[in-house]
Amino acid sequence: MTALDYGEIAAESMIVVTIPQNGEYRVPKGSRAEEAMKYDTEARDTPVVAVKIDNSLEDLDTVLEKDCTLEFVDLESEEGMRIYQNGLTLVLARAAGEIIPEGRVMLEHTLGNAVYGEIIMKVALKASEVEKIEKKMRSIINGGGEIEKITLPLEDAVNLFGSRGMKDKVDLLGYWDSQEVRVVRSGDYYDCVMGPVVPDLGILKHFRLKFYLPGFILELPRKEDPLRLPDYIEHGKLANVFFEADKWGKILRVRDVVSLNRVLERGDPGDLIRVAEAFQEKKISQVADMITSNIDRTRLVLIAGPSSSGKTTFSKRLSIQLRVNGINPYAISLDDYFVDRERTPRGENGEYDFESIDAIDRELFNEHLIKLIQGEEIDLPRYNFKTGMREYHGEKLQLKSCDLIVVEGIHGLNDKLTASIPKGRKFKVYVSAITHLSLDRQKRIHTTDLRLIRRMVRDFNFRGYSAVQTLERWPMVRLGEERNIFPFQEEADAMFNSALVYELAVLKGYAQPLLEGVARESPQYSEAGRLLRILSFVKVLGCDEVPSNSLIREFIGQSCFY
Repeated sequence: MTALDYGEIAAESMIVVTIPQNGEYRVPKGSRAEEAMKYDTEARDTPVVAVKIDNSLEDLDTVLEKDCTLEFVDLESEEGMRIYQNGLTLVLARAAGEIIPEGRVMLEHTLGNAVYGEIIMKVALKASEVEKIEKKMRSIINGGGEIEKITLPLEDAVNLFGSRGMKDKVDLLGYWDSQEVRVVRSGDYYDCVMGPVVPDLGILKHFRLKFYLPGFILELPRKEDPLRLPDYIEHGKLANVFFEADKWGKILRVRDVVSLNRVLERGDPGDLIRVAEAFQEKKISQVADMITSNIDRTRLVLIAGPSSSGKTTFSKRLSIQLRVNGINPYAISLDDYFVDRERTPRGENGEYDFESIDAIDRELFNEHLIKLIQGEEIDLPRYNFKTGMREYHGEKLQLKSCDLIVVEGIHGLNDKLTASIPKGRKFKVYVSAITHLSLDRQKRIHTTDLRLIRRMVRDFNFRGYSAVQTLERWPMVRLGEERNIFPFQEEADAMFNSALVYELAVLKGYAQPLLEGVARESPQYSEAGRLLRILSFVKVLGCDEVPSNSLIREFIGQSCFY
């Protein structure tokens, strides 16, 4: 143990803080966590914005009352970048309110490294106004200073936001699970918060705000390079899917968790479920019609998307719609074209990287595709995961004129996978769960969080994994998506949104007990707490009325397809 400058302080007034890889330190009881940062010897290139105290993510000015372990969180982490982004949106809302007092910022969705939003007001937003808002944001940030944090009784918080015309926040507080509310103030702007707040506005220097008809995009850095703003890449097709999701939210009158809860509180969610499911079925039918319209040329359908997008159920439902159109689809698994285990590439950690495109025997795969398209017969392989070798069991496949090959896999949108097949002979579909739901106008429910909750439920139901195991694997899953899926999503011929407006209410009944079982000693405790906080605002919906062919059944069970 290292003795510091506190020899005159009574032993009972001291506590021990442990900083991993550094050691144990005695500090006065009542010290703030940020005071212990001087004992953190880790070389950091980015500012520290929060601290994990015994695996719970907290503000840097949190008072330490007992022995604990401290881990400082900088911008090169998922948690740190989330705090940075939340800080920027706070400054954005304040600046917009000062430039356009009658307007209200509404954050809609993510587009690559940017967030798209609109300003709700009676007249159309102008590019010149967006320029003024960005200039005001930089003025606020360059002024530095801390954000004021206030803890209010629930009733006082409701009155505060009500007096300022913030109905969305008043409605959200109606589902607040505590009698106290943490409120932050920057200038004359107030918001309620559910996690740590950036300690100093002065660090929020890396951003761009641009007019993006009819709203704006707030460009953000990435945790991989948090001190540099990457070039913005247009995602026009994905933007259209978000627009369509938002449009249907308006039609269903369910745009946030509050409006969803009110449907559930009325006691008759059946109509919402049936309309949401019918909308998805219509979209699947439209994709099938697009494929059928060019069946004389298209013989290969490639389906890809990030983890827990519902690709498998989508593939099966698409196959049914193709059969309605007189097309016979045959599914081929990419897994059966893995190279032999000894040829499998390894990742940076030395483990086999089955998500690498080089783990696929592309030469054999393309040879088989060409033969099938030309009407020749092939011997179907089967990959033995126990032996790590490809096997043949006498299975044959030969296509007729109205037959179609359907391939589902993470590399489906990458032309390297099917380099021998001309673009005109293949049809690519991108599937993802793109939720439009939000908590309030500035607090979105991220598509990534919805997929993580889906995966957690499925992992437990069908793979025997705990919530901790899913959370442990998730960063590597996300890394694979960033490398192998997202760069190619705009190559898709069609995009399908697998999110269902009501599904978070169904998933809560499965996910909440799993997340509550994550122990305080687990490094995943803070992430479990964050997801629980999101779910705390959502009413539970039982699964009885969920159709057996629903995409959500892929995760909760009792699907008619399995």
